[in-house]
Amino acid sequence: VLFCIPIIVFTVLQKNEAGNMKVFIVAALIAVACAAPQYPKPSYSGYKPDYKPSYKNDHPPMPYDFAWAVKDDYTYNDYNHQETSDGNGYVKGSYQTLLPDGRVQTVTYTADDYTGYVADVQYSGQANYDYKPAYKPSYSAPAYKAPAYPAPAYKAPAYPSPAYNSYSPKY
Repeated sequence: VLFCIPIIVFTVLQKNEAGNMKVFIVAALIAVACAAPQYPKPSYSGYKPDYKPSYKNDHPPMPYDFAWAVKDDYTYNDYNHQETSDGNGYVKGSYQTLLPDGRVQTVTYTADDYTGYVADVQYSGQANYDYKPAYKPSYSAPAYKAPAYPAPAYKAPAYPSPAYNSYSPKY
């Protein structure tokens, strides 16, 4: 960078006689900024922990397959999940959730050590924002009356007026 600045300054000075001093000052400032000393390297060697892990990973990865589902009309919970793994770090699965607006969200995903978690999200159904509960409670309104509290028996405190004079500014 420092080698190129004199060449640029010389070229600009030849083409523009009126602004020579401005260009020279800007180039000098750039040269000073580039020539400033860099931060020194840290004097410490870096952190290395003193301990060793207390566990051994003796178990090789195992393939697995699982699935579960919840469907409860009373609480409007309707969701499921299924997943499989080949035991070598490749996982494939999907899950579905019934959304509050009536649509079903389906997420199909794959995960591995190379591409990470890749998901495809799809929605089915039409959004409906009219809330109509599917059930009606079987109990009636409460049979008790709201309590009636008596007025307090104590008097409100009477505070004396302040003992200091009020301040009036003098102009």
